[in-house]
Amino acid sequence: MKKRLYYTAVAVVAAATFTDCSNVMKIKHLPYPDAERTDVSDNYFGTVVADPYRWLEDDNSEATAAWVAAENAVTNDYLSQIPFRDAIKERLTELWNFPKESAPTKKGDWLYFSKNDGLQNQSVIYRRKSADDAPEVFLDPNKLSDDGTVALAAMSFSKDGRYFAYATAASGSDWVEIRVMDAENKKLLDDKIEWVKFSGATWAPDGKGFYYSAYDAPKAGVYSSKNEFQKVYYHKLGTAQSADELVYADPKHPLRYFHAWQSDDGRWIFVSSSEGTSGAEILYKRSGDRDFKVLLKGFDYDYGIVECENDKLYVMTNEGAENYKLISVDLLDPSKRTDIIAENADNLLEGVGSAGGCLTAIYLEDAQNKVYQFDMDGNLLREVELPGIGTVSGFGGEKEDTELYYSITTFTAPTAIYRFDVKSGKSELYLRPEVAFDPDDFTTEQIFFESKDGTRVPMFVSYKKGLKLNGKNPCYLYGYGGFQINLTPSFNPSSIMFMEQGGVYVFVTLRGGLEYGEKWHKAGMLANKQNVFDDFIAAAEYLIDHKYTSSSKLAIAGGSNGGLLVGACEVQRPDLYAVCLPAVGVMDMLRYHKFTIGWGWVVEYGSSDDEEQFEYIYKYSPLHNIKEGVSYPATLVTTADHDDRVVPAHSFKFAATMQHAQAGDAPILIRIDTKAGHGAGKPTSKRIEEAADTYAFLFQNTNTPYKPVK
Repeated sequence: MKKRLYYTAVAVVAAATFTDCSNVMKIKHLPYPDAERTDVSDNYFGTVVADPYRWLEDDNSEATAAWVAAENAVTNDYLSQIPFRDAIKERLTELWNFPKESAPTKKGDWLYFSKNDGLQNQSVIYRRKSADDAPEVFLDPNKLSDDGTVALAAMSFSKDGRYFAYATAASGSDWVEIRVMDAENKKLLDDKIEWVKFSGATWAPDGKGFYYSAYDAPKAGVYSSKNEFQKVYYHKLGTAQSADELVYADPKHPLRYFHAWQSDDGRWIFVSSSEGTSGAEILYKRSGDRDFKVLLKGFDYDYGIVECENDKLYVMTNEGAENYKLISVDLLDPSKRTDIIAENADNLLEGVGSAGGCLTAIYLEDAQNKVYQFDMDGNLLREVELPGIGTVSGFGGEKEDTELYYSITTFTAPTAIYRFDVKSGKSELYLRPEVAFDPDDFTTEQIFFESKDGTRVPMFVSYKKGLKLNGKNPCYLYGYGGFQINLTPSFNPSSIMFMEQGGVYVFVTLRGGLEYGEKWHKAGMLANKQNVFDDFIAAAEYLIDHKYTSSSKLAIAGGSNGGLLVGACEVQRPDLYAVCLPAVGVMDMLRYHKFTIGWGWVVEYGSSDDEEQFEYIYKYSPLHNIKEGVSYPATLVTTADHDDRVVPAHSFKFAATMQHAQAGDAPILIRIDTKAGHGAGKPTSKRIEEAADTYAFLFQNTNTPYKPVK
């Protein structure tokens, strides 16, 4: 193999040329690292596909480490020359600095909630006896590490509230460690569970132990090796992990997820199984029996357990219901199934909760929530009168609770929390945070446009009131479009900063999500994935045609599956945007399933191991559709060294290939964060730094001067 050459920040001197009197300057970036292109290739059913940067998949090699360091040097040098980068960071810090509090949940005699005073890296868990009492600190995750990179990934209480189990993730990894506290005295117990992934602790009803799902310890490549053979265990408090009982394993199917749950009366144990991100199977047995039996056969439909009461299992499903419904299954005679909440033909049943002796159903109507309350037999009690329009979450609690809490979030104001009286159905404001801006200065409209095939697609468009539609406004267009994930109103301090500068902040509800039921999801998966990209491109064209922005002012953004979206749209329509911001994206569609839990996405994307699926994946795979000699938009790829969900090799190979192919002058940069992962649990300080860099790059490459807010 030829020797690889790398530029370092010491070896190369940057040059910058001021071209006008604004605070936007033309920056000449450092030369890209000289990344060796090898002759590695694969033959897919007669199609030979080159993979010259295969060596970047080895995240433990010295060569990859050197390339990462050299790329970060180029990126950091470029960003450091943007004159308003520090001003953006300062304003973002001001906007981020407000108290963020979750809706409280009652456990035992206490109300528990999380709170971030403003700029704490991780939110702190508090508790109090009543809503009027002063809170006390229960657990402060900021003390688990010096730099705030250890975060809470999951937490749960025993039914009586005596014990608290929490899972911690280091540096953004999906691997977690479970620890247990005595909630009465807040003392940490000796119990410690390792090599857990996509699982927390699910307590047995007697509170003497809990169920969890884990993998065998990886022999090598902790952050990139394929995860197989997940197993379910029961841990008895006070014992070592080595003594834990194996509850369920399936050696014939290494690529399945499993999760166990026991009914509150202790009579039944259930195992939910899935082969990917959609489709499920429910197994069950009486407590004390040896073997599990299939209750709801997989994997054509989704089945989500809501409650078990009087030997009836309440399950939310899309079997025979594109928009989902709630059914009950008689566990003594599983052939007896009853519709409890029938399918709504117009609106998606997004979730059902059981608390206060009632069922609370949250619906999605044009990507906005409505809430209804039912009794346990499915009789409608009332529509919950919400205090505003937005994304609703909460209503969780125990059967005995008489009051619950929920939250509402919008694009232009942070989460407000309300107290809900179960009997009367009345809501009252519990908490609304004070912020460093006036939410009334901004507005959101929902716009519907037609995609390439005539499908009606919605998007939320937010901006500062008084916006002029003259095509001169910078625009941040964000999408996801996959895995049944709904894009509904959400608050981000960065969007306020952007709108203060005259920016148009857009969330588009693409096919592939579940906003309009399973039909909407299926229209954007497998062989239909191109529909998602067509929707996004049509959204961009609509915004340009209607003078919200122009191609020279338009930035597109997305993360994970949304990073794939940005990458695919960039290579398909490089003429349409000024800036592309793919974050932690799935860029190599031919090899994604070979790393960590990528195999779980095959149900959504398909696999290059299948000839028919290879044909349509290859047509849109971002990495494989980059063409030499094309002028691509300014691109800032973002990823992290501890991302063990979408491994950073995706972004590494995409960035190296784009830099090699770029024919224009626009920069192709990659920002590789350290001690960070896919995004969950990222410290506030890192979030602000990344947002400042991203928006500085956006403003710089849309020729948009940043004006400090007075």
